[in-house]
Amino acid sequence: MKQYVVDAFADRVFEGNPAAVCLPETWPSDQQMLAIARENRLPETAFAVRDGKDWRLRWFAPSGEVSLCGHATLAAAYAICRFVSDTQWSPHRSETGQAV
Repeated sequence: MKQYVVDAFADRVFEGNPAAVCLPETWPSDQQMLAIARENRLPETAFAVRDGKDWRLRWFAPSGEVSLCGHATLAAAYAICRFVSDTQWSPHRSETGQAV
């Protein structure tokens, strides 16, 4: 699984609001995502899994899953657009959270 650390709301490293972005092929278990978030020790870790042309997101803080995280969503969009080839981020269609 690839992982990136992105400083949201900043144009330089070590500024802004940091978030880890993990891009697994399939969903890890909830326990595994929580363990990764705890090891990262960042405010949020976003997990993004491709579903056809769409991406599904979940967010974990070291304390557990959260229902929504703006800066980690921006970080995930940046990582996907910057590092995943043939990807176009569509803010008009995204499914997020535990129900996905």
